[in-house]
Amino acid sequence: MKSAKIILSLLFGLLFSPDTMAQVRLPQIFRDSMVLQRNAPIKIWGWASNHEEITLTLKNHTRKTKASASGEWEVVFPKMKAGGPYNLQISATNNLTVHNILIGDVWLVAGQSNMEHQLFRHDVTYAKEIREANFPEIRHFKVPRNTELNGPKNNMDGGKWEVAVTKEIPNFSAVAYFFAKQVYDKYGIPIGLINASVGGTRIEAWTSENGFHNNPDILNTIERNKDSVYINSLIKRDKAAKDQTVETTMDLGISGPIHWYDPSYKPLNWRKINIPGYWEDQGIKDLNGTVWYRKEIKVPQSMAEAEAKLFLGRIVDADQVYLNGTKIGQTSYQYPQRQYSIPSNLLITGKNTLVVKVTNYNGKGGFVPDKPYFISSEKDTVGIKGYWEYKVGEVFAPKNTPNGTIFNAQNEPTALYNAMVAPYTQLALTGVLWYQGESNSGEPEKYAQLLQGLIIDWRNQFELPNLPFIYAQLPNFMDVNYLPEESKWAEFRHAQSNALQIANTAMTVNIDLGEWNDIHPENKKDVGERMALAAFKLAYNEDVVFSGPLYNGHTIENNKILLSFSYTGSGLITVDGGAPAQFAIAGEDKKFVWANAKIEDNKVIVWHNDISAPKYVRYAWSDNPDNANLYNKEGLPASPFTTE
Repeated sequence: MKSAKIILSLLFGLLFSPDTMAQVRLPQIFRDSMVLQRNAPIKIWGWASNHEEITLTLKNHTRKTKASASGEWEVVFPKMKAGGPYNLQISATNNLTVHNILIGDVWLVAGQSNMEHQLFRHDVTYAKEIREANFPEIRHFKVPRNTELNGPKNNMDGGKWEVAVTKEIPNFSAVAYFFAKQVYDKYGIPIGLINASVGGTRIEAWTSENGFHNNPDILNTIERNKDSVYINSLIKRDKAAKDQTVETTMDLGISGPIHWYDPSYKPLNWRKINIPGYWEDQGIKDLNGTVWYRKEIKVPQSMAEAEAKLFLGRIVDADQVYLNGTKIGQTSYQYPQRQYSIPSNLLITGKNTLVVKVTNYNGKGGFVPDKPYFISSEKDTVGIKGYWEYKVGEVFAPKNTPNGTIFNAQNEPTALYNAMVAPYTQLALTGVLWYQGESNSGEPEKYAQLLQGLIIDWRNQFELPNLPFIYAQLPNFMDVNYLPEESKWAEFRHAQSNALQIANTAMTVNIDLGEWNDIHPENKKDVGERMALAAFKLAYNEDVVFSGPLYNGHTIENNKILLSFSYTGSGLITVDGGAPAQFAIAGEDKKFVWANAKIEDNKVIVWHNDISAPKYVRYAWSDNPDNANLYNKEGLPASPFTTE
């Protein structure tokens, strides 16, 4: 027994000695198929045993170094022109090789869900682009979703570079891919996309602690969040509140002897309801809970026993879908469009039973209008809109959230920067693409400072003081109001435009690319291509018109206000050929009314016959302006604005 213990002890010492445990390692970003920035010093760094000697070779350059007493090391290779592929070879007590490296332009693409949205979420709209993708010199690294409250991390937990070919491209950010393709088509230079984006996140989470040096309230929050005892108390509090409000009733749809999705179930005393639509608008008052929908679909013989796809629009909030008693899909939250594959042999000729269980937690529940609702195969299509039968399965009791908030680390200042940006700030970049703001839209008065702070902060962190920063202005969204209105989204767009006072920034205007009923509009291609136009100017010094008209000042002459603009390009136009629309005018009282408007000498003249002393003008100042038709001749829309 004693000898066995000695042998085990020796084996343990060999396996876990410092030399064995501290072999040369690279940060996760240095993986096969990566792209390194051209025309800039190339820094490679990592970890090893204390004082270990390391040799690195890239292209025809060799660098030698020795790890520090703490095991850290770095080398710098000279500037290189675009090209490749090359291998990075590392020799020490162990050998590493990073294969298929390209030298090109590296863009950090970041923000929340509209930047995160992968191409596979839009695989119907962009089916051709996915099918024909063959751009092996466009690469994409999705930074793993993670948070850290205690300070910047030096590495990431996972992540890999993928190549823009049919098999791998569905995971690319859609906006970033269309941006990269536009740039690649023009210059033929390898493009690397580092995608750090997380849906539903605030800008504060993406900013480093140094970025809040002039904001003591946020600095106090950051310091407080470093206290693990405090954070654990919040998590414990939220769990206790959740446990107290666990539903005690069973959903009737699955509690009986025959479940409601079973084709043999007889739906007695079910009511009629229309799809699409919300149940609160159709006779169900203020219900949070589950509602089961059921419809018999007649399928032609041409679709029977064939693979098909169910398009079920969007649903608020969650759903489970059954066809002829077989579950074919589910989604746990409201934002993704529902597109579920139907396997072969499931559809039959004649009557088919489609059942959808919808779960809603707050607000209106049901099926979002103006979305696709049908079943489609290669040979035929069957619509599913119209009257369905429904029955309530469960009613949720009101829930009391402690202090009105639930702690979520990804919403806390610095949390995402520390985990998802800090680990690679030693890399050189060409620029940044930023699409974020929906989660901050309720506080537009704060966002101007926060966005400017983020731009300056990231330039400091990457040590690139003139780093091009291109960001997307929020598009049109929510209900159309046909009267002049106050609008948080309009105020927010205005706050976004204020960041243009920082040099080498650009804002893409997307007021024509949104959807009234979807915070994630389908058109990601035009957003990406407008960002590419801005990149042509900021990063590649092209003489191009890259922005739509931006308000630049005004004068008042009698009862008219004359508006001037920058970025008019070849001239101002209305995209529909009519008079300029969506201009509102007011006097000192700020009671805005729709105005008359005309384009003259590349200015817009605005007036109202009943306002003799006008003072203020607004353009497209609403959540979702109807017919914001002012453009330049290059086809780029004017940004909403106010002269106030």
